[in-house]
Amino acid sequence: MSYFLELLINGAFTGLMYSMVALGIVLIYKSSGVLNFAQGALVMMGGYTVWLFTTWGLPIWLAAVAALGVMFVLGLVVERLLLRTMVGQPIIMVVMLTLGLDVFLRGFGPGVLGTEPKQLDIGLGLAPLIMGDILANRTYAVGAVIALVLVALAIVFFRTRLGTKLRAVSDDHVASWSVGISVEHAVAISWGLAGICAVAAGTLWGAAQGVDWSLTALLFPAVAVVILGGIDSIMGALLGGLIIGILGSVIPGYVDSRVGGSTRDVVTSLVILLTILIRPHGMFGREDIERI
Repeated sequence: MSYFLELLINGAFTGLMYSMVALGIVLIYKSSGVLNFAQGALVMMGGYTVWLFTTWGLPIWLAAVAALGVMFVLGLVVERLLLRTMVGQPIIMVVMLTLGLDVFLRGFGPGVLGTEPKQLDIGLGLAPLIMGDILANRTYAVGAVIALVLVALAIVFFRTRLGTKLRAVSDDHVASWSVGISVEHAVAISWGLAGICAVAAGTLWGAAQGVDWSLTALLFPAVAVVILGGIDSIMGALLGGLIIGILGSVIPGYVDSRVGGSTRDVVTSLVILLTILIRPHGMFGREDIERI
């Protein structure tokens, strides 16, 4: 039972860390209707940016604050230089653009700052969090708390006047323009918010496993989270992350020793496949019905 509970708790913490990455995808889709496949690369760049500021002598908390500003500006630049040129184009072309941005950042970050893993010390140490007979990853535990805070802030934000405007833009760009809402401004803000989520995720994942190109691989479980939870649902990102994290911890914990390992990605892939087949809009996603 102790072993099961340890897998369960660590899986839940890991899943909430996935939710931080997935939240960036949800924020952009919920604000602009664009599916962002560059979030994994943004997480990597967030981690690299924090690490770079620490090498300049800034304490970790100040480096993280400075990185928040840099990544928010990066989101604004992406909208101004890339997405604004795609206005009026088919949505699939915008998705392809985010894939191209992902490929570019995957090469740009390690190419400029080096491919070797960067150590990022956030002051938590390597000692596990001891809860009776259960050992938990201290960094993941802190990341889980921060993920809950970000989700709560996102829920509150979309109930504000600005959040309502962003949701209107996601529903209908033309109608938003017609009532005086700046679609370009809304899309820019959504990418800036995704950049903030990327800094939080990049810092904590970077502290847990080092900062390098492998952080981009977080896109895969994050996509599974948004498919399961619903691509436009903030609560879906939270609960979907918990489910993906727990399944990806408990099942491999019992199966890996019998099959030789590497079952976590198989579990994640099966969740994606079954969700698409059974409930394509996810647990909490909105199912749009179009009249023909």
